[in-house]
Amino acid sequence: MAATTFPHDARKEANGADRRLWTNLERAIASSSGFQRWQLERYGDRPDGELSLEARIRCYLRETLETLAY
Repeated sequence: MAATTFPHDARKEANGADRRLWTNLERAIASSSGFQRWQLERYGDRPDGELSLEARIRCYLRETLETLAY
């Protein structure tokens, strides 16, 4: 099966839409009580500058999915 190709502008637009979607998802996750509780349990009162917000959210999602898969 041949790979689907998209015009350059369509790829750029899709990437922009994906980035906006991820940014909105990040905001929703960061403000959720589950993420905030996880972050407090994991990092306590330490400054959260050790990892970027995106890295912490990815870690949170990975751990959550691992727990659900178990």
